[in-house]
Amino acid sequence: MSTEKTGRIQLLSDTLAKAKAEDRAALVAYLPAGFPTVEGGIEAVKAVIEGGADIVEVGLPHSDPVLDGAVIQTADDIALRGGVKIADVLRTVREAHEATGAPVLVMTYWNPIDRYGVERFATELAAAGGAGCILPDLPVQESALWREHADRNGLATVFVVAPSSKDERLATITAAGSGFVYAASLMGVTGTRESVGHEAQELVRRTRTTTELPVCVGLGVSNAAQAKEVAGFADGVIVGSAFVKLLLDAPDLPTGLAAVRALAGELAEGVRRS
Repeated sequence: MSTEKTGRIQLLSDTLAKAKAEDRAALVAYLPAGFPTVEGGIEAVKAVIEGGADIVEVGLPHSDPVLDGAVIQTADDIALRGGVKIADVLRTVREAHEATGAPVLVMTYWNPIDRYGVERFATELAAAGGAGCILPDLPVQESALWREHADRNGLATVFVVAPSSKDERLATITAAGSGFVYAASLMGVTGTRESVGHEAQELVRRTRTTTELPVCVGLGVSNAAQAKEVAGFADGVIVGSAFVKLLLDAPDLPTGLAAVRALAGELAEGVRRS
Protein backbone atom coordinates (compact mmCIF):
# COMPACT_ATOMS: atom_id res chain seq x y z
CA MET A 1 0.00 0.00 0.00
CA SER A 2 1.59 3.26 -1.07
CA THR A 3 0.52 6.43 0.65
CA GLU A 4 1.62 9.87 -0.40
CA LYS A 5 4.25 11.30 1.93
CA THR A 6 2.78 14.57 3.16
CA GLY A 7 5.32 15.22 5.91
CA ARG A 8 7.92 17.97 5.48
CA ILE A 9 11.19 16.20 6.29
CA GLN A 10 12.66 17.52 3.02
CA LEU A 11 11.78 21.08 3.99
CA LEU A 12 13.55 20.54 7.31
CA SER A 13 16.68 19.20 5.57
CA ASP A 14 16.60 22.03 3.01
CA THR A 15 16.27 24.65 5.76
CA LEU A 16 19.29 23.28 7.64
CA ALA A 17 21.28 23.05 4.40
CA LYS A 18 20.39 26.66 3.52
CA ALA A 19 21.68 27.88 6.89
CA LYS A 20 24.91 25.95 6.36
CA ALA A 21 25.29 27.44 2.86
CA GLU A 22 24.94 30.89 4.47
CA ASP A 23 27.78 29.94 6.87
CA ARG A 24 25.60 30.15 9.95
CA ALA A 25 23.78 27.94 12.38
CA ALA A 26 20.02 27.48 12.13
CA LEU A 27 17.93 29.02 14.89
CA VAL A 28 15.52 26.41 16.30
CA ALA A 29 12.83 27.70 18.69
CA TYR A 30 10.75 25.65 21.12
CA LEU A 31 7.28 26.65 22.34
CA PRO A 32 4.62 24.46 23.98
CA ALA A 33 1.21 24.13 22.32
CA GLY A 34 -1.75 25.51 24.24
CA PHE A 35 0.30 28.13 26.08
CA PRO A 36 -0.83 30.60 27.19
CA THR A 37 -3.92 29.43 25.25
CA VAL A 38 -4.25 27.41 22.04
CA GLU A 39 -4.72 30.59 19.97
CA GLY A 40 -2.02 32.43 21.89
CA GLY A 41 0.37 29.53 21.36
CA ILE A 42 -0.22 29.60 17.60
CA GLU A 43 0.45 33.36 17.56
CA ALA A 44 3.65 32.81 19.58
CA VAL A 45 4.96 30.26 17.08
CA LYS A 46 4.23 32.65 14.22
CA ALA A 47 5.94 35.49 16.11
CA VAL A 48 9.11 33.52 16.74
CA ILE A 49 9.37 32.62 13.03
CA GLU A 50 8.63 36.21 11.97
CA GLY A 51 11.40 37.32 14.34
CA GLY A 52 13.99 35.07 12.71
CA ALA A 53 13.67 31.44 13.83
CA ASP A 54 14.29 28.96 10.99
CA ILE A 55 12.62 25.94 12.57
CA VAL A 56 10.12 25.52 15.42
CA GLU A 57 9.55 22.67 17.84
CA VAL A 58 6.02 22.63 19.21
CA GLY A 59 5.90 20.94 22.59
CA LEU A 60 3.13 18.49 23.39
CA PRO A 61 2.41 19.35 27.04
CA HIS A 62 2.93 16.45 29.43
CA SER A 63 1.99 16.06 33.09
CA ASP A 64 5.45 14.73 33.98
CA PRO A 65 7.97 16.49 31.72
CA VAL A 66 11.02 14.86 33.30
CA LEU A 67 13.55 16.39 30.90
CA ASP A 68 12.22 19.96 31.04
CA GLY A 69 13.14 22.69 33.49
CA ALA A 70 10.81 24.65 35.77
CA VAL A 71 9.91 27.31 33.18
CA ILE A 72 8.62 24.80 30.61
CA GLN A 73 6.94 22.72 33.33
CA THR A 74 5.01 25.83 34.41
CA ALA A 75 3.88 26.51 30.83
CA ASP A 76 2.91 22.85 30.34
CA ASP A 77 0.84 23.00 33.52
CA ILE A 78 -1.01 26.10 32.27
CA ALA A 79 -1.67 24.41 28.91
CA LEU A 80 -2.93 21.20 30.54
CA ARG A 81 -5.19 23.08 32.93
CA GLY A 82 -6.54 24.89 29.87
CA GLY A 83 -7.52 21.50 28.46
CA VAL A 84 -5.01 21.26 25.58
CA LYS A 85 -5.42 18.09 23.49
CA ILE A 86 -3.41 16.40 20.73
CA ALA A 87 -5.83 17.90 18.21
CA ASP A 88 -4.74 21.36 19.45
CA VAL A 89 -1.07 20.43 19.03
CA LEU A 90 -1.73 19.32 15.45
CA ARG A 91 -3.74 22.49 14.80
CA THR A 92 -0.80 24.56 16.10
CA VAL A 93 1.54 22.77 13.69
CA ARG A 94 -0.85 23.21 10.76
CA GLU A 95 -1.62 26.89 11.29
CA ALA A 96 1.98 27.86 12.03
CA HIS A 97 3.32 26.02 8.99
CA GLU A 98 0.61 27.34 6.66
CA ALA A 99 1.17 30.91 7.84
CA THR A 100 4.97 30.89 7.62
CA GLY A 101 6.14 28.04 5.38
CA ALA A 102 8.70 27.12 8.05
CA PRO A 103 9.38 23.52 9.14
CA VAL A 104 7.52 22.70 12.36
CA LEU A 105 8.24 19.60 14.47
CA VAL A 106 6.50 18.21 17.53
CA MET A 107 8.57 17.51 20.62
CA THR A 108 6.85 14.93 22.78
CA TYR A 109 7.32 12.18 25.27
CA TRP A 110 6.41 8.76 23.93
CA ASN A 111 3.42 7.93 26.13
CA PRO A 112 0.91 10.35 24.49
CA ILE A 113 1.73 9.01 20.99
CA ASP A 114 1.51 5.41 22.19
CA ARG A 115 -1.92 6.08 23.69
CA TYR A 116 -3.17 8.06 20.69
CA GLY A 117 -2.01 5.41 18.22
CA VAL A 118 1.34 5.47 16.43
CA GLU A 119 0.00 5.21 12.88
CA ARG A 120 -2.77 7.73 13.58
CA PHE A 121 -0.38 10.28 15.08
CA ALA A 122 2.19 9.98 12.28
CA THR A 123 -0.47 10.24 9.57
CA GLU A 124 -2.19 13.24 11.18
CA LEU A 125 1.07 15.05 11.93
CA ALA A 126 2.15 14.66 8.29
CA ALA A 127 -1.26 15.80 7.05
CA ALA A 128 -0.89 18.91 9.23
CA GLY A 129 2.35 19.75 7.40
CA GLY A 130 4.59 18.64 10.26
CA ALA A 131 8.28 18.02 9.56
CA GLY A 132 8.80 15.35 12.19
CA CYS A 133 9.02 14.44 15.84
CA ILE A 134 11.63 14.88 18.57
CA LEU A 135 11.28 11.96 20.95
CA PRO A 136 13.50 12.47 24.01
CA ASP A 137 12.43 9.39 25.96
CA LEU A 138 11.85 6.79 23.21
CA PRO A 139 14.67 4.20 23.32
CA VAL A 140 16.11 3.59 19.86
CA GLN A 141 15.73 -0.18 20.29
CA GLU A 142 11.98 0.30 20.81
CA SER A 143 11.49 2.79 17.98
CA ALA A 144 11.01 0.55 14.91
CA LEU A 145 7.22 0.91 14.73
CA TRP A 146 7.37 4.69 15.01
CA ARG A 147 10.19 4.98 12.45
CA GLU A 148 8.29 2.81 9.98
CA HIS A 149 5.27 5.14 10.11
CA ALA A 150 7.43 8.27 10.15
CA ASP A 151 9.30 7.13 7.02
CA ARG A 152 6.04 6.19 5.31
CA ASN A 153 4.67 9.69 5.97
CA GLY A 154 7.78 11.76 5.23
CA LEU A 155 8.52 12.71 8.85
CA ALA A 156 11.88 13.13 10.57
CA THR A 157 12.65 11.13 13.71
CA VAL A 158 14.94 13.22 15.89
CA PHE A 159 16.65 11.46 18.78
CA VAL A 160 18.40 13.13 21.70
CA VAL A 161 22.04 12.49 22.64
CA ALA A 162 23.75 13.64 25.82
CA PRO A 163 27.32 14.03 27.09
CA SER A 164 26.82 10.79 29.02
CA SER A 165 26.16 8.84 25.77
CA LYS A 166 29.05 6.46 25.02
CA ASP A 167 30.49 6.47 21.48
CA GLU A 168 28.95 3.11 20.56
CA ARG A 169 25.57 4.30 21.80
CA LEU A 170 25.92 7.57 19.84
CA ALA A 171 26.46 5.58 16.65
CA THR A 172 23.34 3.48 17.31
CA ILE A 173 21.22 6.55 17.99
CA THR A 174 22.39 8.59 15.01
CA ALA A 175 22.03 5.65 12.61
CA ALA A 176 18.35 5.37 13.55
CA GLY A 177 17.55 9.08 13.43
CA SER A 178 16.71 11.45 10.58
CA GLY A 179 16.38 15.21 10.08
CA PHE A 180 18.96 16.21 12.66
CA VAL A 181 20.44 15.06 15.95
CA TYR A 182 19.41 16.90 19.13
CA ALA A 183 22.48 17.27 21.39
CA ALA A 184 21.27 18.03 24.91
CA SER A 185 23.50 19.71 27.44
CA LEU A 186 23.23 22.19 30.29
CA MET A 187 24.75 25.63 30.62
CA GLY A 188 25.54 27.09 34.01
CA VAL A 189 23.91 24.33 36.03
CA THR A 190 26.26 21.37 36.25
CA GLY A 191 29.47 23.38 36.38
CA THR A 192 31.12 26.56 35.21
CA ARG A 193 30.18 28.12 31.90
CA GLU A 194 33.48 27.20 30.26
CA SER A 195 33.47 23.53 31.18
CA VAL A 196 29.84 23.07 30.15
CA GLY A 197 30.39 24.88 26.84
CA HIS A 198 33.36 22.62 26.25
CA GLU A 199 31.28 19.55 27.12
CA ALA A 200 28.66 20.48 24.50
CA GLN A 201 31.36 21.15 21.91
CA GLU A 202 32.92 17.77 22.63
CA LEU A 203 29.53 16.06 22.33
CA VAL A 204 28.99 17.67 18.91
CA ARG A 205 32.45 16.57 17.79
CA ARG A 206 31.84 12.98 18.93
CA THR A 207 28.35 12.91 17.36
CA ARG A 208 29.68 14.14 14.01
CA THR A 209 32.10 11.20 13.80
CA THR A 210 29.03 8.91 13.62
CA THR A 211 26.72 10.74 11.20
CA GLU A 212 26.28 13.17 8.33
CA LEU A 213 23.12 14.56 9.96
CA PRO A 214 23.23 18.15 11.24
CA VAL A 215 23.75 18.42 15.00
CA CYS A 216 21.65 21.01 16.85
CA VAL A 217 22.40 21.92 20.45
CA GLY A 218 19.92 22.67 23.23
CA LEU A 219 22.10 24.35 25.80
CA GLY A 220 20.14 26.78 27.92
CA VAL A 221 20.91 29.54 25.40
CA SER A 222 19.05 32.74 26.23
CA ASN A 223 20.92 35.60 24.51
CA ALA A 224 22.76 36.50 21.31
CA ALA A 225 26.26 36.07 22.82
CA GLN A 226 25.49 32.50 23.91
CA ALA A 227 23.86 31.78 20.54
CA LYS A 228 27.03 32.97 18.80
CA GLU A 229 29.16 30.74 21.04
CA VAL A 230 27.11 27.61 20.27
CA ALA A 231 26.83 28.52 16.57
CA GLY A 232 30.63 28.34 16.50
CA PHE A 233 30.49 24.55 16.77
CA ALA A 234 26.90 23.39 16.08
CA ASP A 235 24.67 23.27 13.00
CA GLY A 236 21.69 24.59 14.93
CA VAL A 237 21.04 26.45 18.18
CA ILE A 238 17.89 25.38 20.06
CA VAL A 239 16.24 27.93 22.36
CA GLY A 240 13.15 27.17 24.43
CA SER A 241 12.97 28.35 28.03
CA ALA A 242 14.02 31.92 27.17
CA PHE A 243 11.00 32.32 24.86
CA VAL A 244 8.62 30.62 27.28
CA LYS A 245 9.83 32.83 30.16
CA LEU A 246 9.08 35.99 28.15
CA LEU A 247 5.49 34.81 27.66
CA LEU A 248 5.16 33.81 31.32
CA ASP A 249 6.47 37.18 32.53
CA ALA A 250 4.49 39.35 30.10
CA PRO A 251 1.49 41.28 31.49
CA ASP A 252 -0.53 40.42 28.38
CA LEU A 253 -0.25 38.41 25.17
CA PRO A 254 0.62 41.29 22.75
CA THR A 255 3.52 42.32 25.02
CA GLY A 256 4.69 38.70 25.20
CA LEU A 257 4.50 38.24 21.42
CA ALA A 258 6.51 41.43 20.84
CA ALA A 259 9.17 40.23 23.30
CA VAL A 260 9.36 36.80 21.65
CA ARG A 261 9.67 38.38 18.20
CA ALA A 262 12.44 40.70 19.43
CA LEU A 263 14.44 37.93 21.12
CA ALA A 264 14.19 35.77 17.99
CA GLY A 265 15.66 38.68 16.03
CA GLU A 266 18.59 39.06 18.45
CA LEU A 267 19.28 35.30 18.44
CA ALA A 268 19.06 35.20 14.63
CA GLU A 269 21.85 37.79 14.58
CA GLY A 270 23.80 35.71 17.09
CA VAL A 271 23.77 32.52 15.02
CA ARG A 272 25.42 34.37 12.12
CA ARG A 273 28.96 33.45 12.94
CA SER A 274 30.88 36.33 11.36
